Formats: sequence, structure tokens, C-alpha cells
Amino acid sequence: MRKHRLDPFSLISGALFTVVAVVYLVSSLNNDAVDGRIVVPVTFIVLGVAGLVGAVAAMARRGRPQRPPVAPPPPPDPER
Repeated sequence: MRKHRLDPFSLISGALFTVVAVVYLVSSLNNDAVDGRIVVPVTFIVLGVAGLVGAVAAMARRGRPQRPPVAPPPPPDPER
């Protein structure tokens, strides 16, 4: 499997929605209610921060100079 770059926005989004789902699951098991007036804005704030982090990371990645390609080693000498 080939490696790929880390996508912080997707990682944070997936983790956030998993946490929200677990909070609602635990609250339903305890017969408690989750206040949506807090969960929804916090979700949007975290997604907004994740988007900013992703944008800044992409800008920083574009600003890096490219490394020169590494030359392959010379072939072995057949006279030896």
C-alpha cells in the first residue's frame, strides 16, 4: 500500500463526529438529554478550526522548495 499525505481536516472531522455519536449514545443509555444548543455550535467551531489548520498546512507545504532528485548509484564496474 502506498503512503499518502495526512489530511488533518478529514481526521478531525471523523474524530469529532465519532465523539458526538458516542456522547449521544452514552446519554441515551443513561436516560439523559444532550443539549443541542451546545453540541451544534461546538461542532461547527471545531470544523472551522480544522479547515483553517488544513488551509495553513497546504499553504506551508506549497512554500517549501523542492528537493533536487537524487542521482542513482553508478552501475558496478564489469572489469572488477
